[in-house]
Amino acid sequence: MFTGIISGVGRITDTLPLGGDAAHGKRLRIQAPKGYLDDVQSGDSIALNGACMTVTELDAAAANFAVDISAESLARTAGLDQPGPINLEKALRANDRLGGHLVSGHVDGIGVVSHFAPVGESWELRVEAPRELARFLAYKGSITVNGVSLTVNRVTDTPRACEISINLIPHTIEQTTLGNLAAGSRVNLEIDLIARYVERMLSPAAAT
Repeated sequence: MFTGIISGVGRITDTLPLGGDAAHGKRLRIQAPKGYLDDVQSGDSIALNGACMTVTELDAAAANFAVDISAESLARTAGLDQPGPINLEKALRANDRLGGHLVSGHVDGIGVVSHFAPVGESWELRVEAPRELARFLAYKGSITVNGVSLTVNRVTDTPRACEISINLIPHTIEQTTLGNLAAGSRVNLEIDLIARYVERMLSPAAAT
C-alpha cells in the first residue's frame, strides 16, 4: 500500500531481457538518491511510476536496486521499458502519515497527456484517460498519475476518452518527474481505491 507522495526520484539505468522473446519480461536496474535504500531490504515493495514492484537485488551502499517486471506488467504500464527518470515511493508503514490518498500500486490504465502548460506560478496538466475509467473520475476526486497523488479539477467526457484537468504546484514539479511531461506523453493512472469499491457495491452483479 502507498500514499501517492513521491519520496524520491530515481533513474532506470538498465533494462535487461529475461528471455529471448516477447513472452518474457525484463530486469530493471534503478539508481536511487543517496541514502534512499538505507532502510530497504530485498523483497520490499517500491512503486515505480505508480506500479508496485518487488526489490529482487539490492546494493544499498551504491544506492541501486533491481526489480523483475513481467511482460504482462510491461504491456499495461508506461515508462518502465527503457532508461530514464522515474518516481519512487516506498511502501506505507502502519504508523506513517497518509499525506495523499490510499494507493495500491496497481495501474488501472494508461492515459495520454493532451495539454501541459504554465498557469501563473503553477502548471495545468490535462490527461485523456481511457473511457472505461470515466465512471471512477470526479471533480475534486483523487487520481494517481505516474505514482503521484493528485486532485481532479475538471472532468470532460468525450466519445473516445475522459479528459481530466489537474493543477500542479511548483513543489510537485520540483519533487517528481511530472515536469518532464509533454503533450503525447503516456502516463500510468490508478483510480481512487474507494471509488473502486463503491462501483462494485452499486453494480447489478453485486446485488444478486
